[in-house]
Amino acid sequence: MKALRRFTVRAHLPERLAALGELSTNLRWSWHGPTQDLFAELDPGLWQTVGHDPVRMLGEVPAARLDELAADDAYVARVEAAAAGLRDYLTRPRWFQEQTGTAVAGIAYFSMEFGVTEVLPNYSGGLGILAGDHLKAASDLGLPLIGVGLLYRSGYFRQSLSADGWQREHYPSLDPQGLPLRLLTSEGSPVLVHVGMPEGRVLRARVWIAQVGRVPLLLLDSDIAENDPELRAVTDRLYGGDQDHRIKQEILAGIGGVRAVRAYTRAEGLPDPDVFHMNEGHAGFLGVERIREYVAQGLDVDTALAAVRAGTVFTTHTPVPAGIDRFPMPLVRRYFGGAHGESESALLPGLPVERILAFGREADPAVFNMAHMGLRLAQRANGVSRLHGEVSREMFAGLWPGFDAAEVPIGSVTNGVHAPTWAAREWLDKARELVGPELVEEARGWEKLSDVDLGQLWSTRNVLRTTLIEEVRRRLRVSWRQRGAAEAELGWVDEVFDPGVLTVGFARRVPTYKRLTLMLRDPERLRALLLDPERPVQLVVAGKSHPADDGGKALIQQVVRFADDPAVRHRIVFLPDYDMSMARYLYWGCDVWLNNPLRPLEACGTSGMKSALNGGLNLSIKDGWWDEMFDGENGWAIPTADGVRDEHRRDDLEASALYDLFERTVAPRFYDRDAAGLPVRWVEMVRHTLQTTSPKVLASRMVRDYAEQYYGPAAAAFGTVSVQDYAGARAVAEYRRRVEAAWPSVKIVQVDSAGLPDTPVIGAELALTARIDLGGLRPDEVAVQAILGRVSPDDDLSDAETVPMAHVEGEPGAEVFEVRTPVPLSGAVGYTVRVLPHHPLLASDAELGFVAVAGA
Repeated sequence: MKALRRFTVRAHLPERLAALGELSTNLRWSWHGPTQDLFAELDPGLWQTVGHDPVRMLGEVPAARLDELAADDAYVARVEAAAAGLRDYLTRPRWFQEQTGTAVAGIAYFSMEFGVTEVLPNYSGGLGILAGDHLKAASDLGLPLIGVGLLYRSGYFRQSLSADGWQREHYPSLDPQGLPLRLLTSEGSPVLVHVGMPEGRVLRARVWIAQVGRVPLLLLDSDIAENDPELRAVTDRLYGGDQDHRIKQEILAGIGGVRAVRAYTRAEGLPDPDVFHMNEGHAGFLGVERIREYVAQGLDVDTALAAVRAGTVFTTHTPVPAGIDRFPMPLVRRYFGGAHGESESALLPGLPVERILAFGREADPAVFNMAHMGLRLAQRANGVSRLHGEVSREMFAGLWPGFDAAEVPIGSVTNGVHAPTWAAREWLDKARELVGPELVEEARGWEKLSDVDLGQLWSTRNVLRTTLIEEVRRRLRVSWRQRGAAEAELGWVDEVFDPGVLTVGFARRVPTYKRLTLMLRDPERLRALLLDPERPVQLVVAGKSHPADDGGKALIQQVVRFADDPAVRHRIVFLPDYDMSMARYLYWGCDVWLNNPLRPLEACGTSGMKSALNGGLNLSIKDGWWDEMFDGENGWAIPTADGVRDEHRRDDLEASALYDLFERTVAPRFYDRDAAGLPVRWVEMVRHTLQTTSPKVLASRMVRDYAEQYYGPAAAAFGTVSVQDYAGARAVAEYRRRVEAAWPSVKIVQVDSAGLPDTPVIGAELALTARIDLGGLRPDEVAVQAILGRVSPDDDLSDAETVPMAHVEGEPGAEVFEVRTPVPLSGAVGYTVRVLPHHPLLASDAELGFVAVAGA
């Protein structure tokens, strides 16, 4: 007989151990080793069984053991010290409080998934892990940030393999009461968020709070009795269901998420956030909900839009249009009203339906694009690596017609990883010894690990590789038992991998562009690498394919079948159910982290950063973060066949380059030892990586970049537009209306040049004069620019330099602007003149997407 539902009952803690309850529910324990040690000491075997979950631990440890430890003065003292340390961590001024000129009242950070710990399986891959690291680093640095997402009752799927290597999925039922969560309540009752649905239905959700250090993470849960069965299932699975199911999730995340934030700040007596950050377009509907709030306060839609945009940041994580959520326009119309001709949204009263639909419009009028909506509702936007910023500017250039891709107002903040979560205890202990616990807590001073001598570095690497091998064998045995093998036929598992062999890791999601099977392009050559009698390689592979992606599952099966071969199975393994608990061992123990995406389709690729934190060397295509941080001494760059259009030939060429690197460079360097058995050149690369790469890949660096480059400016912009009853927002809205009306009449009537000698040289002065019809706009409401650069035979400008032109005289219809500037280049040089809208409350002159160019 099976239970209908499950719930978790926590133990009654002895009074002297009451602080264990406080320690178990603040997720700081997930990156704080001493707190983990306290729970492990309750029962080391049970700690392993419950998956290092303090809440489960307290539910399953025998009461007699708790009573025994309550009488142990030394243990009680350690518990009290840990609790005092947590309270100090939560209240002590941090980096953010020490800053001057960064006045941010609060940041609401929305993401569809959050990977904080495997105990809270609310993530599928890199996006969620990044969001979790963002919260942790924000907590360490003291940012006033609130995370917002959904609580999925089955999380993402658990993965196993069939006998023939095919991926199987199963969805565990999670009990919120057994997770490190608490309900948001008001006057003792759970707070319910309400969101309208078609046909007069209402979707209700309660709000669970996961406390991530100083940062609350609000997770909306629709699985409550107040909803009918269909609406209860809205938060059933991450990235599950059809488009109708998905849009319900994204409406709840965006609109319901804003309402949850308002309920939380009221309950806690906190100021409302002045900055809203969309981590991808999934939560883009938060912008239209905030517009509705302002309209309800009496603002018109345009003024509300100006206020919302000023305080909103949008981060895109995808380098391909196929990675963006796009919904059929009729589906969006159905949810927001107007399906029967109504002009006003039923879900968001006061907003015209057509305005909502226009936010997500793209070239295909039948499609609503969530990323386009995010960009239209945010004044500041960024990609997640320098190269990804370039790719994003190209991909979204259509939203700024008339501008070169380089001028599209999308910047970049390269992702980072949370060192206390991903660095092995050995490195963290050494860092605390060298730089002190407080700096390590804020992930500073990591470069001091370079002071450790080569022998110690190599010894640590050997310890971590051995630890990984023990975990590989354990997981491989579990996997083979799931596939139907008997224990009696698994003796060979004890011989899998060798602690002295070069160990390579490849683990990630399995979309096509990540090329899981590039390593199998020439199976015999791979086999030779694995079995080389003098310089062997061992390879651990892991990854999940989306449940609906049979192509990805076929790639996994291909790797599994190769790894099943008795001739190589001691040198290559595929480990199913890749998650945070597995990932740590891989990052700790792998000597080399392999990444071979199809460039430039990797937005960032933070797994290699985590390996670098542990002294791993990256072997990667120069894509994502590696494109900007590879320096020739921290690993190797796989040569790419950019420009080869035949994808099969490109794969052949890049796979051959990969094999060559292993055979000629990577393996020889690992096995080249001095008289004491130390691979000196290899360990020097490890030390260089710890010294120079690790500080750059930290989530603390990333969050400081966001605070200084995006949150601070967004908060300042919102403060400016919101004072005096939103006078600034009204001014921006009025200016935008005037520009939209006037721009069709803006024309550059005439451009004249003078000043150059008959034979100009670099630095010769060029004088330009432009007569411009501003269509009724004032000269101070535009920016007029001269653009000088190299000119192609087709008159295209490159290497362009922008020079502002000054208004000197004129009359309506013929305003005159001039500039005198040195010629910056030699060779074929050209110039043009353009006009852009200019307003002090815009983030950039390109923001509105209007430009008038001479001769166009």
